[in-house]
Amino acid sequence: MSPEMIAILMFSSMMLMLMTGQRVFAAIGLVAAVASLSLWGTGGSDLPFSAAMKLMKWYPLLTLPMFIFMGYILSESKIADDLYKMFHVWMGSINGGLAIGTIGLMVLVSAMNGLSVAGMAIGATIALPELLRRGYDKRMVTGVVQAGSSLGILVPPSVVLVLYAMIARQPVGQLWLAGIVPGLLMATMFILYIAIRCYFQPQLGPALSKEERDVPLAEKLRLLRAGLLPILIFAAMMVPFVNGWTSLVESSAIGALTAFMVAVVKGRMNKAVFEASVRQTLAISCMFMWIILAAMAFGAVFDGLGAVGAIEGLFTDQLHLGPWTILIIMQLSFLIMGTFLDDTAMLVIVAPLYVPLVGLLGFDLVWYGVLYTITTQVAYMTPPFGYNLFLMRAMAPPEIGLRDIYSSILPFVFVMILALAVVMAFPKIALWLPDLVYNK
Repeated sequence: MSPEMIAILMFSSMMLMLMTGQRVFAAIGLVAAVASLSLWGTGGSDLPFSAAMKLMKWYPLLTLPMFIFMGYILSESKIADDLYKMFHVWMGSINGGLAIGTIGLMVLVSAMNGLSVAGMAIGATIALPELLRRGYDKRMVTGVVQAGSSLGILVPPSVVLVLYAMIARQPVGQLWLAGIVPGLLMATMFILYIAIRCYFQPQLGPALSKEERDVPLAEKLRLLRAGLLPILIFAAMMVPFVNGWTSLVESSAIGALTAFMVAVVKGRMNKAVFEASVRQTLAISCMFMWIILAAMAFGAVFDGLGAVGAIEGLFTDQLHLGPWTILIIMQLSFLIMGTFLDDTAMLVIVAPLYVPLVGLLGFDLVWYGVLYTITTQVAYMTPPFGYNLFLMRAMAPPEIGLRDIYSSILPFVFVMILALAVVMAFPKIALWLPDLVYNK
């Protein structure tokens, strides 16, 4: 059997298992194990062992539980609530101001956690009820929360980029820095869309009444200090790393310890908060490690087959497709898979094929990591089966139906596709900051 046919058989077997509801790591790991034993006999058992050793020796993986713990401490201790109170007071006087503030809230939550689910949970429980109570259009605010929460997998410390770094064997620090400018660009485009639309249709996002805006200056300053606290935590973590004073792992430990101390000082740390944060950190960290292990074993089989080179020859020599055409086809396949898979599953399924192929085509793998992440964000929110659409349906109040959720996200999807096109056309948007920091 040719390498191409073996590759197709492996992918089809894996997709079939995923459709039966099997866990991602179990489906991928089983296909990798069966394929390796079938191809190389008992010697194939070395593949998962070798993958496990690589995983255990990958020092930057220690950042994963640190950043997840930091995010859950800030979320469970309700420190993130102060952010929305700050935006409510300072930006409620303009049309769409609270929706704009919600985008700002989501950016800061992303910088605290790195998971889109955390942003969705905070936006749906804190921001959404307040926006609806103040007369905001339900379709507008539903789209705002979904779009803003998607920034969690692009703005550092993105957990998804840590996973990509492990599979693509790229520096985590460069990937995080590469995600900052595109993430802020996308957030700015969201804000501009909200501001322009609410300017021409003020009924979608009415300004606060004079009574609600009449807050003493001392109270405004107090809320400003409380709201800026998460920014200071993020700065305490990232400034030493960017300046080369600490390693990535040391910076993650600083972030986790600083968040814990802030929760203690503010009197919001108790046994329930600590236990919930530790349990969730352990569960998510173990899940990611199992997935990475399965993905590495799966990729090792592909390397042994030489399937990547064979498929690259199929595209370029037989079908005569150019590098950019192949790249666009790969991005479109992410959009299709995003209708029924989450970001982790998408990456693990196609990484053994796509990542080496991108390198063979001459593209920068750090830049491609940003493209993958943005495309994943779009796929998350593309009807009919986008992952975030169903998360929002589970968290939204009863008056928001599935039709509202579908229609609310379409304008933001177009904005994200525009942002993706800009980053594809101008790679320096993603590569400028890592080049500046690592080459100084």
